[in-house]
Amino acid sequence: MNAQAEHPQSNNVVRLCVMMFLQYAIWGAWAVSLGGFMQTTLKFTGVQIGAVFATTAIAAMISPWIVGFLADRLFATEKLIAALHLIGAGLLSFAAIQTDFMTLYVAMVAYAIVYMPTLALTNSIAFANIGNAEKEFPVIRVGGTVGWILVGLLVGLVLDVPAGTSSAPIWLAAGTSLALAIYSVIGLPHTPPQGKDKPAEKTGASVLQLLNDPSFLVFVICSFLICIPLSFYYAQANVFLSEIDAPFPTALQTLGQISEIGFMLAMPFFIAKLGVKRMLICGMLAWSLRYFAFGTYEFPAVVFGLVLHGICYDFFFVASQIYVDNRADESQRASAQGFIAFITLGVGMFVGSYASGWTVDAYPPSIQIEAAVKSSSAATPTTSSMMLPNWDAGAKEDRTGLAALLDLDSESQITPAMITQPLVVTDAANESETTYSVAALQQAAKDADKDKDGKTTRGEWRAAQAKDWFYIWLWPGIGAFVTCLVFIVGFRQPATHTETAQEP
Repeated sequence: MNAQAEHPQSNNVVRLCVMMFLQYAIWGAWAVSLGGFMQTTLKFTGVQIGAVFATTAIAAMISPWIVGFLADRLFATEKLIAALHLIGAGLLSFAAIQTDFMTLYVAMVAYAIVYMPTLALTNSIAFANIGNAEKEFPVIRVGGTVGWILVGLLVGLVLDVPAGTSSAPIWLAAGTSLALAIYSVIGLPHTPPQGKDKPAEKTGASVLQLLNDPSFLVFVICSFLICIPLSFYYAQANVFLSEIDAPFPTALQTLGQISEIGFMLAMPFFIAKLGVKRMLICGMLAWSLRYFAFGTYEFPAVVFGLVLHGICYDFFFVASQIYVDNRADESQRASAQGFIAFITLGVGMFVGSYASGWTVDAYPPSIQIEAAVKSSSAATPTTSSMMLPNWDAGAKEDRTGLAALLDLDSESQITPAMITQPLVVTDAANESETTYSVAALQQAAKDADKDKDGKTTRGEWRAAQAKDWFYIWLWPGIGAFVTCLVFIVGFRQPATHTETAQEP
């Protein structure tokens, strides 16, 4: 049988592109906006937000081992993908109606357990149904980037405006998950388990034996280390953009995916010219540069940091996936991809998600305000230090902060003398009521007046609300740079398949 008969490539590339489009549209629908939603609407802490994002890491540490075995030895890959996304659609629908942290956390753990294995499974089904992975896989993977971009624009410009106020993105993810479950059955090429007739002991051993190669071990260690700073972006970037008043934060983040398309399509060129080691080095350095750009607070630099995503993601993750596929036996594709997912999306992202939450909470806004909080579970109000209440210079009927108290708009300025009555803010989601006293608000107005002209603008008030993002981004920037140095010293690039074939 000729190669064209074995791999009807043009047809498969289109079908696999559609699969990737839906696969990453699901993730992009909820992942980018969820951090802002949890902070703005659900009032979760930085650690709680980090914990919810760590659910994907927990799942990546558990499920790929099981699902990789099932796909390699027992079930057709496309059917396994369909079953997992069908369950995922139901779990996302349940998560969309939750407001309590623990309930949402449990729902997202359950969802992550069924979603995260599909990242490795979609990679393995793609590699199994194409002829030249280095040329064709980047083209297929672009479909996922396009999916992420389009749902990001839909969420950022339509479904979640103002940012962080709607659960509609989670519902969108649930519907897209159902669509992929159906498409997996009717649209994906049949891909039976490749290791079904091979000895069971070979399945586990061949993947782990790769660790005997010092360079592969260094690759694995650095993949784990780099994913710790990476997690800061995924968990906190949307919150950061919202706090610095970047326009349409969720939609703005799609600039990263737009740049990713260009770099993804150019991957065959970069692989041929740079090789695995240089590409991975460029990817790690780009993550470090991105965080230093964010730390400047300057909007052009922040946009530059977002656009770097094409190098950050493609040069590290996609190059890693191709590298692992080249090193693994063909009967171990799902298990090998599952192993690297365990290291990166699992252990690395788990540690990084919690590290990002701890770091964010360690650098709170410089100005705190005393407020009395009365919840449904406690009859007596408790006094605590909180961030400043919102300015909320939106539509008058929607104002819940200073705008409602003082009839402000975005061009207004306030003085302490203008504040003559307390501000009461009701949080329906958490069934609580927060009261800011006149004295506390007046002192906050004085403290937020950065230029000390006796008047506080909306910009000064918003700046006083923001966390200390310079230090929050400094630490992952340093971490990515140090990891890159370790990789440069310890990794030796293996010969490519072409080079091996030309050896006498």
